[in-house]
Amino acid sequence: MLLVELIRKNPEEVKRKLAKKNFNQPEIVDEIISLDTKRKKIQTALDDFLSQRNTISKEIGSLMQSGQKELAENKKNEISTIKENTLVLEADLKVVEDKLFNQLVTLPNLPSDLVPEGKTPEENVCTFIVKEIPVLSEDAKPHWELTEKYDIVDFELGVKLTGAGFPVYKGKGAILQRALISFFLDEAGKAGYNEVIPPLMVNEESAFATGQLPDKEGQMYHVTEDKFYLIPTAEVPITNILRGELLKENQLPIKYTGYTPCFRREAGSYGKDVRGLNRLHQFDKVEIVQAQHPDKSYETLDEMAKHVENLLIKLELPYRILRLCGGDMSFASALTYDFEAYSGAQKKWLEVSSVSNFETFQSNRLKLRFKNADGQNILAHTLNGSALALPRIVACLLENNQTPEGIKIPSVLQKYTGFDMIK
Repeated sequence: MLLVELIRKNPEEVKRKLAKKNFNQPEIVDEIISLDTKRKKIQTALDDFLSQRNTISKEIGSLMQSGQKELAENKKNEISTIKENTLVLEADLKVVEDKLFNQLVTLPNLPSDLVPEGKTPEENVCTFIVKEIPVLSEDAKPHWELTEKYDIVDFELGVKLTGAGFPVYKGKGAILQRALISFFLDEAGKAGYNEVIPPLMVNEESAFATGQLPDKEGQMYHVTEDKFYLIPTAEVPITNILRGELLKENQLPIKYTGYTPCFRREAGSYGKDVRGLNRLHQFDKVEIVQAQHPDKSYETLDEMAKHVENLLIKLELPYRILRLCGGDMSFASALTYDFEAYSGAQKKWLEVSSVSNFETFQSNRLKLRFKNADGQNILAHTLNGSALALPRIVACLLENNQTPEGIKIPSVLQKYTGFDMIK
């Protein structure tokens, strides 16, 4: 959530940056400033009344001690009037504060100056692409045919058990899935991330704090009876570990990693882009999360991106890195790098990771602060990245490594799988 002070300081700059992110309601910025001005005016009047009440209360005590009961009673009547006025002002303040809050939560995070202009994915900027793209034989099969041929992922059984988008991993497919999770977690551990196993459901406060509510409510599975949400990513529960914390500056950075299944409704998804493992309602992902000092967060973003890049290199997957344009970024992000792996049989790039800096947008909602050397409470910056999301990684591994003898397993995974080939 944006800070009101930031909006008041330079409203035109805020409007310009919001427009860069494809947010076309600049009037909300003016409404927020107007509501905040009204809030301050009411608060000042309320503080004056409270000050008067305290002063008169002391006068009453002195008058009673000196035997001036009639004057004391008159002062008590003044306090009664002040209390009535105070109740009215408190009610007015609550109404204005609620309106101000409801307007603030509609604003997305402001994009960093590094974010390119653009409204569609086609306008994202490619910052790196591998030189060699695999060229498979004409009879190369897409992964949904390979999974059926080798009986390692069963989509129809998933439909029987739950519905479309909930595949069942079998045999060496299940082992490959577990191997990838272990590999990703081990690599995160080597990079200094502390592993956690968080809940798979969160409450409304947690979903709000990381920006899923109210922006992505329709994309999450909602357990209505208990007002819980199935997590769309481990980012939500892991980041919320730090909700409400006041840290010491020397505790930063705080680094967490965790593996979870993730659940997304993916409402409106259809067509060839959702075939097989391309888009699922339940999928596995290893997440990396950091809370960092504001002065170091962009350096940290580059380090996290490098971590993801190294995973793809070790898996021997061709990849490219995109810096997302304003119109293709998430609601909460200030700067995002997407990683895409090349799918040889589908002949297309598939997104496998997003690495983002949220600056203070999440920490303002989280009330995540640290005390600096001057004793000031400062909002930390939060960052997260997929390291990595599994379905499309599996799709690319199967397609790119298919041979007449079977599917080769990358050497880095063989100590986890116990086999070097799916036959």
